[in-house]
Amino acid sequence: MADTEPSYIDYEAFLDPSFSPISFANTLVTATNNPSDTPLDLSTPLSRVLFDVQEIDSHIHTLSTKAALPLLTHTAVRTAASQRILQHVSAHVAALTDNYQRLESEIIQRHATAVEVHTAAARLWHTVKIGRAVSRCLLLARQLEAQMADLLLLPAGAAAAPRKEDHRGMVRAASTLHTLRQLLAASRPGEEGEHLSRVAVVATLQAELLAPTEQRLLTRAQQAVREFSTSALAPTGAAPAPAGTYAQTEDTKARTTAACLALCFLSPPPPPDRGGEFQPALLLSALQTYLQTALTASLASLARALATLPTLPRTLLEVSARCQNIVALEALLATTQPPAALLAPRDASAAAGDATTDLLRPLLAALDTASLPSFFWRSLASGLAGRVQEIVGRGGVGARTLRSQRERVRESLRECVVRGSQGAEGAQGGWDREVGVMVGSVLGALGR
Repeated sequence: MADTEPSYIDYEAFLDPSFSPISFANTLVTATNNPSDTPLDLSTPLSRVLFDVQEIDSHIHTLSTKAALPLLTHTAVRTAASQRILQHVSAHVAALTDNYQRLESEIIQRHATAVEVHTAAARLWHTVKIGRAVSRCLLLARQLEAQMADLLLLPAGAAAAPRKEDHRGMVRAASTLHTLRQLLAASRPGEEGEHLSRVAVVATLQAELLAPTEQRLLTRAQQAVREFSTSALAPTGAAPAPAGTYAQTEDTKARTTAACLALCFLSPPPPPDRGGEFQPALLLSALQTYLQTALTASLASLARALATLPTLPRTLLEVSARCQNIVALEALLATTQPPAALLAPRDASAAAGDATTDLLRPLLAALDTASLPSFFWRSLASGLAGRVQEIVGRGGVGARTLRSQRERVRESLRECVVRGSQGAEGAQGGWDREVGVMVGSVLGALGR
C-alpha cells in the first residue's frame, strides 16, 4: 500500500516487532521541544499523532472503498463454505449425540450399577474376612483354655480333678498363644489380623485371657528352669543322695525341655532389622538367671567355707553338684531343637540339614563362652579372688589356717572341678585350665 500511494507515514517503523509506543512518544516530544524548557509543550506532538491517525483512517477508507466488491465476494464465498461445513458437521454431531446416549444407557448406567455392586461386595468381603479372623481367634482362645485346663493352671474350681502333669501340654499352650499373638500382630493392610483390634470381643479376649495366661505360662516355665536339678551328689555323712529314680530324672528333663520350648514360643519376635533371626530372649534370660543363681550361691558358700575350713568339703560337694546340674543342662539344651515355627525360612532349611542347630548355641553366644561348665568355673573364680583377699585382709585364725592348709585346699579345689565337670566334654583331663583358674583365685591371694 505504501508503494502504490506515497505517504509521509513510516509504516515500516510501526510494523517493526520491536516498536515501542513509549519510545515513539518520547521521540516526538524531544523533537518538538527543547529539553530545558519548562513546562513542555505537548500540543504539537499530540497534534502530530492525531494527524497521523486521521491519515491512516483515510487511507483505510480509500482502500476499503476501492476493494469493496472483492471483499464482499470473498466474504460471501467464505460464508457459504462455512454453512456447508456446518451442515456436514451437524449431521456428525447428531450421530455422535445419539451414540453417546445409547452408550450412556448401555454402559455408563450399567457401570454405575456395577460400581455400587462392587462396593457392596468389597464391604461384604471385608466383613467376612474380619468375621473369619475373629472366629479363628475365638477358636484358638477356646483351644488355649482347654490346654490350660489340662495343665491345671486355671483358677481353683475351673479345671477337672488333679491328674498327672503333661509337660508337653505347656509347649502346646505356648504354641497356641504364639499363634494367637501372630494373628493379632498381623494388623497391616491386607493381612489377616487387620481391624481385629477394633473388635470389642477381641480386646476383651486379650485383656481377660491372653495376658493372664501368658503370665501364668511364663511363671510356670521359669520355675521349671529355676528348679532344674539332676545331680546325685550328697555331702559326706549325709543321707543317701536324693537324686531319685531314672524315671524321676527323665521327668525333670522332660519338664525342663518343655519349659525351654515354651519360653521360646513366649519370647517376643526379633526386630525387623535382624531379619527374623532366632533369638529366644525369655529363654536366655531364664537360663542366665539360673546360672547366676548357681554362681551367687556357690560364691557365698565358698567364701564362708574358706573362712572356716572344716566346712569346705561339704561346700565343695555342693558346688560340684551345682556344676553337674549345669553340665546336665548343657547336654539337655544341646539335644533340644528350636521350634521350626519360630525359625526364619533360611534357618528352618538349615536346621533340617544340620543336626547341630539347638538351644545351646544362642546361650553360648550370649555368654561369649565355649561351654557352660567353663563359664561357671571361670566366673566363680573371678568373684572368689576378692573374697579370699577379704579373708586374708581381716587376718585371724581363718587366714592362718587357710595359709597352713593351702595344699589341702589346692587338692580339694581340683577334685571339686573334676567331679563337678563329669559328663561334660573334656572332663577327663580337659579341665586343667579351669582347675588352674580356681586354684589360682584362692592360692594367688595367699601369697607365698
